[in-house]
Amino acid sequence: MYLTNIKVMKRIFKFVEKYFFIIILIAVIIAIIIPNSFNWVMEEFMGINVINVLLGVILFGMGTTLKIEHFVNVFKRPKEILLGVSAQYLLMPLIAFAIASLFSLNEALTVGLVLVGTVPGGTASDVITFLAKGDVALSVSLTAVSTVISPILTPIITLLLIGNTIAFNPVDMFISIVQIVIIPIALGLFLNYKFPDFCEKLKDFLPTLSSIVIAIIVAGVIGVNKEAIISSSLVVIAVIVLQYFIAMLLGFAVGYLSGMKRKQMITIAIELAFQNSGLSTSLAKTHFPALTLATVPGALYSVWQNFAGSILAYVFTKYYNDEE
Repeated sequence: MYLTNIKVMKRIFKFVEKYFFIIILIAVIIAIIIPNSFNWVMEEFMGINVINVLLGVILFGMGTTLKIEHFVNVFKRPKEILLGVSAQYLLMPLIAFAIASLFSLNEALTVGLVLVGTVPGGTASDVITFLAKGDVALSVSLTAVSTVISPILTPIITLLLIGNTIAFNPVDMFISIVQIVIIPIALGLFLNYKFPDFCEKLKDFLPTLSSIVIAIIVAGVIGVNKEAIISSSLVVIAVIVLQYFIAMLLGFAVGYLSGMKRKQMITIAIELAFQNSGLSTSLAKTHFPALTLATVPGALYSVWQNFAGSILAYVFTKYYNDEE
């Protein structure tokens, strides 16, 4: 009976992992109908932002799935890793800033969109890459490397893009990213190193847990900013969709021009388009508290990238893959 229950749970978790955008859509609907239900996500507990704790849970889970070999891949596959990370921190920020300027977004939405562009790749990219039959090992390594160097690059690039017009402290942002990202990942890595068998069992459940936590974060942001989102929804949705598809197309272009095979091209495109939108939302809440709408682009980007990504994964699998 116990083994049967475990198998049933694994099937449920696998289903949720594959269709995790449904969980996010359900959370969004609840947040719109009952906006106060997720207010606690945007509040503080004992002086700590709840959203930062939730994000730490996701990144701790990510850490338990990583191994040293994911970082060693930098030396084994330098060309692909270098191209992927360079595109991540050069193209995505420029895309975000260009779109914000093109649409003449206000300060808050500009900050939010730029942060979506300057944060590292998200863990969802690994799931989508798997579903799209891309190069999962490359995806995991790109996510790991871009995440580890994010405390340095995210504040610097954000400062270069908006520092002249919107004041913030890049050193404080560096400290926040270390606390929110590096420490949880390091703890997860340590747990995986000491108890690999235990962490291997966790892999069946962690993607689903991450999906649920991301859904809660998204719902919290949308619930608090419901009226503002509704009043500016068309513009916000337009820039989010545009940012996503430009990133996807440029990812393919980078892969194609550098002579990569299809699996790697798919992986670079997905990695570039999929951002750690939860981190962008957290940074917006922590470092731009007066600009409440700055949290909105990250939340909506999370909804869109997971929804569109699931569809694109099906398209890639059916029409744009080869046997390699």
